[in-house]
Amino acid sequence: MRILHTSDWHLGRSFHGVGMLEAQRGFLSQLLDTVRSSRVDAVLISGDVYDRALPGVDVVRLLDEALAGITAAGARVILTSGNHDSAARLGFGGRIFEQGGVHLRTGIESITSPVLLQDGAATVAVYGIPYLEPRLAAPELGADTAPTHAGVLGEAVRRIREDTARREAEGAPVLPLVMVHTFASGGITSDSERDLSVGGVGAVPLDLFTGFTYTALGHLHGRQELAPNVWYSGSPLPYSFSEARQSKGGLLIEIGPGGLTGVTPVPWEAPKRLELLRGTLDGLLADPSLTAAEDAWCQVTLTDDDRPAKAMERIRSRFPGTLVLVFEPASGNRGVNESYSRRLARATDDLDICCGFLDHVRSREAAPEEKDLFVEVLAKVNAAEVAK
Repeated sequence: MRILHTSDWHLGRSFHGVGMLEAQRGFLSQLLDTVRSSRVDAVLISGDVYDRALPGVDVVRLLDEALAGITAAGARVILTSGNHDSAARLGFGGRIFEQGGVHLRTGIESITSPVLLQDGAATVAVYGIPYLEPRLAAPELGADTAPTHAGVLGEAVRRIREDTARREAEGAPVLPLVMVHTFASGGITSDSERDLSVGGVGAVPLDLFTGFTYTALGHLHGRQELAPNVWYSGSPLPYSFSEARQSKGGLLIEIGPGGLTGVTPVPWEAPKRLELLRGTLDGLLADPSLTAAEDAWCQVTLTDDDRPAKAMERIRSRFPGTLVLVFEPASGNRGVNESYSRRLARATDDLDICCGFLDHVRSREAAPEEKDLFVEVLAKVNAAEVAK
């Protein structure tokens, strides 16, 4: 049996102001190619299908096209809601969609209703756990459930183990696979994920998933193995420059009668690469080794001691895909950590105050022509004051 583990599609997301709908359409096309070429039996989406609770019409239409394409290729779809999704909206029509091979697991009541996948002697029971907001989920899960991420997820897992034991006691052995949208201990984060709790203390213990045939995690955007049978698939596209060095795609899971037999990364290419450039403006513009970055989305960190004039305009003359521009003087001596009030206290006259302010807000001293303009303006102001 072959199962494709994906998560964190974030349909409708933008990347530093650039719409990503066509890029997302591109990864979905590659996903569909994988389903066909690898003869995938089921596609898992472990939460954050959408990027926001109220997705746009074109975004909903894209998901509709994706689900139709996957099921037409012969695979079933099992998806859970993440912290970015509206569980109620995403779960609408679930009982009807089930008949078409799309299984929505967005509510607590569905936790112990696994999707049974049969392939010869192997029966895989896929349990989908939606994202559980502790304060909201704890009362519904039981009075003794602690209103923490570990508490509510622990109760959900307990119920799944109980259901699995009941099925085996009835003579129907199954291989339990769990889908979870959470931050598991040991996971490496990226800048594009939303904290699941204040202070980032929402991590759940890894041993919570001991004994499951496979745990398909969602939430963290970098593909990573936490245990041989516990994986984050990562997001199919990079959603922050902190993911520039990550390989994106899905995970092809193979399960036989005896359990898990293999986990293989499946790469999907993004339409544009991400590049992290660092150096002086003149150095970056002249560096012949950076040719490949001319067609990439770029985050540029300029290390000039003085902030160059028209920096974004000039950097984009060579790297038009520059989306983020950061200034970090190499010397560290431009007074960036000094408050303006302290600079003001050292000023000797009005011209010094004006030039000091200009230097403070843009990290570059006033040019001679700018100083001349300040002198002219200050002269007119003083003359007007005298005239009064």
